[in-house]
Amino acid sequence: MPFIPHTEQDVKEMLEVVGVKSIDDLFDEFPEALRHASLEAVPSGVSEMELGRQMRERAQQDGGMLCFIGAGAYEHHIPAAVWEVATRGEFYTAYTPYQAEASQGSLQLIYEYQTMMASLMALEVSNASLYDGASALAEAVLMAVRIAGKKGKSAILMPRTVHPHYRDTVQTIVAQQDISLIDVPYETTSGRVDQTELQKLFNENVVALVIPQPNFFGVLEEVDSLCDWAREKNILSIGVVNPVAMALFKPPGQWGKEGVDIACGEGQPLGIPLASGGPYYGFLCAKKSHVRQMPGRIVGRTVDTEGKQGFVLTLQAREQHIRRAKATSNICTNQGLMVTASTIYMSLLGPQGLRNVALASHQQTRELMKALTAVQGVEAVFNAPYFHEIVVRVKQPVTQVLRELAQHGIQGGYALEQTYPELKGCLLLCATETKTQQDINRIAQAMSEVTTANVTTRAGAM
Repeated sequence: MPFIPHTEQDVKEMLEVVGVKSIDDLFDEFPEALRHASLEAVPSGVSEMELGRQMRERAQQDGGMLCFIGAGAYEHHIPAAVWEVATRGEFYTAYTPYQAEASQGSLQLIYEYQTMMASLMALEVSNASLYDGASALAEAVLMAVRIAGKKGKSAILMPRTVHPHYRDTVQTIVAQQDISLIDVPYETTSGRVDQTELQKLFNENVVALVIPQPNFFGVLEEVDSLCDWAREKNILSIGVVNPVAMALFKPPGQWGKEGVDIACGEGQPLGIPLASGGPYYGFLCAKKSHVRQMPGRIVGRTVDTEGKQGFVLTLQAREQHIRRAKATSNICTNQGLMVTASTIYMSLLGPQGLRNVALASHQQTRELMKALTAVQGVEAVFNAPYFHEIVVRVKQPVTQVLRELAQHGIQGGYALEQTYPELKGCLLLCATETKTQQDINRIAQAMSEVTTANVTTRAGAM
């Protein structure tokens, strides 16, 4: 559904140049019967999201499935204007804005993005994106080690409630740099970081604590106490957050008494569609006192000799062409197009719109939990507050349940036993503002049929 930005005055001026009185005159060679299509079946006042859904429902031949998988990549509604603007030639093919006088549009957009992200995270500085959320966490870990200034071995307290792919990526990047990751277990009842075990794991080599919010299970961590604990131990804190959730919950810069030192995460929820694994982008924000150790580019606003506003690359601490071996990072992919889309997305929604997306997502997730746990043989696993995602346990083999749900046209979640062997039989499911009560009823009904059929089959076999 394309977004057409022309105003009535724009159309009038173009018609005058062409030399016709109306747009209809441009199509006068077509028979009248072919020029007008009836829209009687489209309800009046319907929103773009509702109309898009109606169109998709009428195009079932494309094989689309109802998706309840989250696990780090989320299905949100993206207004048509976002990618209509982002894929304009001046953004779509823009190169790194090294030459400021020729790149003012790109530089201003990046500056606006940085401003929005810093505001959303309640921190002072933001870079201009990284490769993805996982590598952003790796960069945050390396940044923390540099800030700590510790010589020799360093260790990072890494909760097991952090996304397993993020933990794997960090391990790959820091393994050869004398940096170790200490796994912090979670409480089996709440799904939160076990703070008793956290205390036991602390040692003199630890330089930072990673704090997810919400964590991989969708559970909300006790971020204030974790952040203050890190401060008491004189180590840095790194928040790994869902940016949509931060429009609703306390942002990382306000956790505890002084806030986190660094916040990072995946920007995909902000206007980037699901696309078989990417491309996505990572964001990274920090306190201003840490800016010299921040990887990536930072755009600043200034004035020229005539007093006119201008934008420049203020800091390029990672760039090999400047710092070479002393660069803060050699992961040089800057996902500029994705950042462009996110900037447009956040501009269109505004703070309240983003908050509404978070509220609607949370409400639908609560409805999903209520509907699924009403199914015999399905139970909630954790008892702590959650956002966006839930964990339920089924009595049948998870792979079989997922396979049979797929036959109902439903992608029924992520099998946690793939990365958490102790959570055998557990599913991680997600609902966003794109899900309706009808969708939730559909998966609940399918789950009931699947689990009942499996129980009956086993009983018959006996």
